[in-house]
Amino acid sequence: MNLLRGLAPRVAWRYLWVKKAYGAVSAIAVVSVVGVAVATAAILCVLSVFNGFRDVLSTSSSRIQPDILVTPREGKVIDDGDMLAAEISEITGVEVAMPAIEDQALVIFNSMEMPVMLRGVVPSEFRRLTSIDSLIVAGSPMPDDAIEHETPLGLISVGVGQRLSAYNPGEDPIFIFAPRREGRINPANPLSSFFTDSIVVAGVFKADQSEYDATSVYVPIDVARGLFQYDTEASSIQVKVGRGADISSTAENIAMHLNGSPLLGEPDDPQAEFIIKDRARLEEVSFRMVEIEKWVTALLLFFILVIASFNIISTMTMFVLEKRRSLSTLRALGMSKGRIGAVFGWESVYVSMLGGIGGIILGAGLTLLQEYYGLIRIEGTIGGESIPYPVRLAWADVGIVLAAIAVVGMVTAMIAASFARSRISEKRQ
Repeated sequence: MNLLRGLAPRVAWRYLWVKKAYGAVSAIAVVSVVGVAVATAAILCVLSVFNGFRDVLSTSSSRIQPDILVTPREGKVIDDGDMLAAEISEITGVEVAMPAIEDQALVIFNSMEMPVMLRGVVPSEFRRLTSIDSLIVAGSPMPDDAIEHETPLGLISVGVGQRLSAYNPGEDPIFIFAPRREGRINPANPLSSFFTDSIVVAGVFKADQSEYDATSVYVPIDVARGLFQYDTEASSIQVKVGRGADISSTAENIAMHLNGSPLLGEPDDPQAEFIIKDRARLEEVSFRMVEIEKWVTALLLFFILVIASFNIISTMTMFVLEKRRSLSTLRALGMSKGRIGAVFGWESVYVSMLGGIGGIILGAGLTLLQEYYGLIRIEGTIGGESIPYPVRLAWADVGIVLAAIAVVGMVTAMIAASFARSRISEKRQ
């Protein structure tokens, strides 16, 4: 009996490679392996594509968004943003801390008007904090002395440029209107209800993020403060961490310094004055959407893998029918019905694993080729240059795919073993 314990896997392996009596059985077996391999490769490739999209989202946001954002817990502004920015800049890991003002405004250019998000920044620190210089598609970046020109210089997004037909920097000024925050409004003179200023466009930028590309206008912070009737206030403090510093750890240091607690996001302490978010929390909604789409798509492809596994069950059925005589021989040699069923269960596992491992090799190979050589390219969104289709192979995804194949293999093995046992029972009657 001890000799029979390990016999089922060996017999199954022998049955898998022996020449079949009917060519159709071999053909069905090949189709089963190929079907599982293709479905597995598709799942791995799709997961890698969504990993690439997540990386692109993270990279594109980092080019214009800060690493860490500090905003007031209550109200719209921080009372003394300049002083708070100087205080944060002294914290370990912080390279730049810049006060910023953001609010809605109206711009008019050549009789065309448009509501925009006016973003007041410190030009010299803004260029250090972001990669704005690399995002300019027309004109030049906002210079450090933008406020010192006769008409201050600013930047507009491609969406604003298209809407206002303001494609050529340095042309006529763009007029900016912001409603009065304080004081009485004279209904007889509606224009007195607005503060107004103007800028000359230094350049047009494109960040590949709709939040910024649609309606953004960047101006020196003094221009924004004048329009919104602020002195040293700031809507937020934007922070860039130093090279080699960890963003999350630095954000926790800032939170501990400002709120007395390292917790990020909405603080639990009612006495906390500020909300501190690192980059992951700033893009939390976008990242969550990518993850949801990734796993919903993977689930749909998993159903395709399950359907492909039905071919394995068909293959095992044909194997059992082909080996009817062998079943009686194995039974006569002393193998129990359970061990004979295990032979075909193991054979089902072998077919599943051959297809699964082959699919992983195929999917990983295609993904790595695209990741390192960029064989498939898409039309770029900056400067019209083509860029490689984004993919990234994550070994955690390989483990998940292997687990899915193992589940499918076990289910098909149980079905195949059960069918084989039923044929033995019928034969002995």
